[in-house]
Amino acid sequence: MHAGTIIEDRVTLTSRHLPGHTVIALSGELDLATTAALRERMLVALDQAAAPVVVDLSGVSFCDAAGLALLVGARRRARAHRLGLSLAAPRPPVRKLLRITGLDRAFTVHDSLAQARTAPNLAAV
Repeated sequence: MHAGTIIEDRVTLTSRHLPGHTVIALSGELDLATTAALRERMLVALDQAAAPVVVDLSGVSFCDAAGLALLVGARRRARAHRLGLSLAAPRPPVRKLLRITGLDRAFTVHDSLAQARTAPNLAAV
């Protein structure tokens, strides 16, 4: 199953339900101007997930505190559904922000989507 949503010109969310996991791909800028509109779509995608979730960040060009809050909220929602949630392929500036804030220890962060999809701990909550 494939569902894509253009939230506005600066950000998109696409969710794919695959055997064994769900991929939520974000693309564009995750900032104060975009996350409010994105949050509801993210929560719907998580509510529809029946398997561990990988958030593909490879298309995210910018992330600020509002973007980090979106990811933390997504993790919280996934945990409420007893689903694991990991991050995949953050670009260097986003990876640096995760490291500086300590969120790289709260999330499992994979170098690539392929690595995330085959990770043995994908199902870990």
